[in-house]
Amino acid sequence: MSTDTEIAGTAALNQAQAEAVAHDDGALLVIAGAGSGKTRVLTERIARLVRERDVPPDRILAVTFTNKAAGEMRERVAQRLGREPRGLWIGTFHAVGARLVRRYAERVGRTSSFTIYDTDDAEALVRRVMDDLGVSPKQWSPRAVAGRISDAKNALVSPADFRQAARDDFHRATALVFERMEQALERANAVTFDDLLTLPVAILRGEPAIARSLSERFRYVLVDEYQDTNIAQYQLVKQLGAHGNVFVVGDDDQSIYGWRGADIRNILGFERDFPAARVVRLEENYRSTPAILDFANVVIAGNEARRGKTLRATRPPGAPVTLLAAADDRDEAEFVVDEILTLRSADRSLVLGSFAVLYRTNAQSRPLEDELRKRAMPYRLIGQVRFYERREVRDIVAWLRLIANPADDEAFRRAIGAPRRGIGGATLAVVAAAARAAGTPMLDAARSVESLSVRAAAKNLLAEFAAVVDDLRASAPDMAVDELLEEILERTGYPDWLRGEEPDAEDRLANIESLVEGAAEVRDELEGEAGLAPLDLFLQRIALVTSADEADPDEGAVTLMTLHNAKGLEYPVVFVTGLEDGLLPLVRGGMEDAAGVEEERRLFYVGITRAEDRLYVTHAQRRWRNGQSMPSMPSRFLREVSPDAAETRRTLRARASAPHRAVWHDDSAWPAPTHHTPRRGTPVVWEDANEKVPVDDESQDAPMYRVGERVRHVRFGSGTIVELGGQGAAAKARIDFDDESVGRKTLMLAQAHLERGWE
Repeated sequence: MSTDTEIAGTAALNQAQAEAVAHDDGALLVIAGAGSGKTRVLTERIARLVRERDVPPDRILAVTFTNKAAGEMRERVAQRLGREPRGLWIGTFHAVGARLVRRYAERVGRTSSFTIYDTDDAEALVRRVMDDLGVSPKQWSPRAVAGRISDAKNALVSPADFRQAARDDFHRATALVFERMEQALERANAVTFDDLLTLPVAILRGEPAIARSLSERFRYVLVDEYQDTNIAQYQLVKQLGAHGNVFVVGDDDQSIYGWRGADIRNILGFERDFPAARVVRLEENYRSTPAILDFANVVIAGNEARRGKTLRATRPPGAPVTLLAAADDRDEAEFVVDEILTLRSADRSLVLGSFAVLYRTNAQSRPLEDELRKRAMPYRLIGQVRFYERREVRDIVAWLRLIANPADDEAFRRAIGAPRRGIGGATLAVVAAAARAAGTPMLDAARSVESLSVRAAAKNLLAEFAAVVDDLRASAPDMAVDELLEEILERTGYPDWLRGEEPDAEDRLANIESLVEGAAEVRDELEGEAGLAPLDLFLQRIALVTSADEADPDEGAVTLMTLHNAKGLEYPVVFVTGLEDGLLPLVRGGMEDAAGVEEERRLFYVGITRAEDRLYVTHAQRRWRNGQSMPSMPSRFLREVSPDAAETRRTLRARASAPHRAVWHDDSAWPAPTHHTPRRGTPVVWEDANEKVPVDDESQDAPMYRVGERVRHVRFGSGTIVELGGQGAAAKARIDFDDESVGRKTLMLAQAHLERGWE
């Protein structure tokens, strides 16, 4: 299973692929359907430019969305050329952005050894800034504030513009945090993940000479997965591709990241920016059987905002698509596991890694995990706690970050507690205050212990910590990263401390050993990163790792993951579960809009097209939600498809509970959906003002109201909803009532009996 299936048995390109590869100068948009060989087209395009057009590799920039895809592309180009394409820039948007920021760091108030803050680091910084400003985390969640700032950055909204646009208390508080956070990042010589996109755009916009120089250098710009670009990524492509030689590959039918800023208009309106652009469609699919592709084509035809294409199978006929109705989610899980066992007994070539079970929300994995554990069947969850997010790994990486960048206060706070050394929160607060007063990093304040108002024992501990960091910093330039890690472990005594603190210490130490092994590999990966120290390169690499990069499809276990995490992968047998209204399509905030439903349909399409040989689509008549079994309605996506598009089946329990019920189209037997009637309007992604809910964790029972809506309570009168929280029967709203004697109250929505639309 790879990110892009090779064309089996032939070295030739098909007609559409050859047309794309042979394109000379000018803009070209390649609409590449799932499994149509897009990676091959990109690879052949680069090889042709170098081999036949005599374009030096360092004049080519190729951008994709995962490190894994970038690595595969580089390997394939090297194979086609018969040599390493030295000087060629191939990487993710964030990796390319990091290289540009390092090259022009002084233009954005950084040095080349800046630290990249991940989501947890950024949230921790937001929390501290809120504390400094006196903004209570009980009133506004740091996660919600950090999420809103992230959204603003990816939309290229500056702190000043954000402040000017703020219209409520939450956004006004966020504006203050946003401004102070930017100052703190610059002082710490750090950037967030979002800054790796926004800062390069700022450099290119603010420095015309740099923009011209880079555009002249990268005479050919190639972009993969163009449908997933957000505003910042779009601007980066536009600036670097000002010469017009822009070759983008994407599939508007697989645009599924609108909730995190991706703008499908970038691919739908490509000719707007490049009026002379040509368009080539790759419609021959080398991955899936005809039955799977026919099903996919029918499903996606329900969307209006698309360029239009029809996938054509190159493989012989196979098994029909199976549509299954289960009695409930546990019955659904039992069917999935039973079917895996049945298929494996019939076909010995199928290993556990051949099977993937996909779902819309992370919560849906529970009954599947329970059933797999009951049958003693190995499984792996994709998109859960990743390797570099594990506590012990983050502890040791904090030491590396502090050694590389002494101004990194977040790394200082973590490293000084790993292992714990008797320095508590009160002492750290004194150190932080002294650092702010002096305008220096916390490490500098820790060195100046005599000026700190802390107990003598704490002074000694701070001085010892600073001395260890300084010694390691002095040794670092002459050491490989794996050697430096070994030195950190020895000097700090972290392994012994871990053994005394954690019952699963050996497992955690195995993770640290894996970190050391990974660091050894950095010695051979310096090509193309001239002037970048091995430690800085290693920290950059691990900061940019994604869940897709860590996935191992060949592992001997059934794969469980959300539909979003499945993008770019493929498996012989795929189960797409939970096809029910309110779940897929997912209804957020009790509202839906045409664009949101179309993105959900694209998400279903992505799940379908992961399957190579067999596809199962399942739904349940009832599903456990919020502690109770509730009726479910089959997804409208199924009701849009003709009954002869799949083989319909029902479990024994489903037959017993509804013996005369059709799997689809016969809606009369199904209870009405539990969410409110859909309403069209501006897309709404529900956010509890006290917690920004990740899209894969949202429930089909998300609140039916929205922040800012006017409501009326029979006792308290009219008011405005300012926060929403909870789900299903536990959903609640915080409301500012017009009557000052009532003020702000938090009410349970199931009991409040609010009336809507009051002015």
